[in-house]
Amino acid sequence: MIKVGIIGGSGYTAGELLRLLVHHPKVELDFVYSTTNAGVSVNKQHVDLLGDIDLSFTDTINPDVDVLFLCLGHGRSRAFLEAHTFSNDTKIIDLGNDFRLENDKSFLDRNFIYGLPELQKEAIKTAQNIANPGCFATAIQLGLLPLASVGELKETIHVNATTGSTGAGVMPGGTTHFSWRDNNFSSYKVFTHQHLDEINQSISQLQNDFEAPVFFIPNRGNFSKGIYATMYTKYDGSEEEAKELYTSFYKDTKFTVVSDQEIHLKQVVNTNKCILHISKNNGMLVITSVIDNLIKGASGQAIHNMNLMFGIEEKTGLELKASAF
Repeated sequence: MIKVGIIGGSGYTAGELLRLLVHHPKVELDFVYSTTNAGVSVNKQHVDLLGDIDLSFTDTINPDVDVLFLCLGHGRSRAFLEAHTFSNDTKIIDLGNDFRLENDKSFLDRNFIYGLPELQKEAIKTAQNIANPGCFATAIQLGLLPLASVGELKETIHVNATTGSTGAGVMPGGTTHFSWRDNNFSSYKVFTHQHLDEINQSISQLQNDFEAPVFFIPNRGNFSKGIYATMYTKYDGSEEEAKELYTSFYKDTKFTVVSDQEIHLKQVVNTNKCILHISKNNGMLVITSVIDNLIKGASGQAIHNMNLMFGIEEKTGLELKASAF
């Protein structure tokens, strides 16, 4: 059994991680660290786990766990690792953005591998530390990487993507309260979203001459979970050629599939799937990508990475069905 520790256990990402790990057949939960909830039963914070888990949050850590998940929020993982020492054998999976970029991947005596399995599967298998991708970045990269793999990203890329309210985290803010979010819609960080850096980095990994701009408009939706992303760019090939490219690129992946029919969010919410749809109109290739922002875009992808790192079958603990009605 793999002994697991979770740091920062009270947020949405940690809640989904716990929900999946508690039923993972190869995992034993060792501790869930939270300084603000120490001594409180985990199922009081995450009420969907009532009857599934009897652990309480703790403010102490076991430095010898097999794998450590960091769910601390962006920019906080570095400070935590500076203040706490873990065994050299402990694998670390960071769900924040501290180590995703090439210039940030080396920290203390650890080197972090970018954990997008559809791009980095072999590197992940031998990695000791993983930087889990961002949610928007996951949906968008999976929509663009097949084109990059054959050097077909030559013109401006336009992206419009909408995320559910859980993407903003568990702490309430001015744009997350129900009275503001309900029956509402808005954009934010237009053309400046932090996930653009890792998107460009992954595209360049497959297409090193890529220099075109990616114009990304992120939106806030009035639903809880999911990301619906639409991308379009100029493409000289036919729609049939593009569909063949995407199907071939993802033929050996476990969670990313290409649909012949138009797609919607309910097909992926509560699963680790990414579903893509491809069409061409007026010289533009249109790619639609849907994921669950907390699972494929965060906790499920982190477990997928863990499975690869420990040589476990990739789908273990992640064979989840959506409720598409």
